Amino acid sequence: MTGDPARLMRFMDHAGLSPASLREAAESPDLLVGLLDHVVSDEELLLACAEAIGEAPERITLAWRRLGPPEPESFGA
Repeated sequence: MTGDPARLMRFMDHAGLSPASLREAAESPDLLVGLLDHVVSDEELLLACAEAIGEAPERITLAWRRLGPPEPESFGA
């Protein structure tokens, strides 16, 4: 995660992933959603990721909103 092993370890700990399970989950859409959840929950990490991939932080947040669960007020709509 932006070249910082400590950040990767925090994500893995938060997600309950081991190196082996992270490799297994690498192509899972659920992993991407979890990774985006993690990134947008930490502004410093969001900005670092945006810089690393050459995108605006708002585009990352937009992707997170599109992939994440619907807002609670939209249930049953």
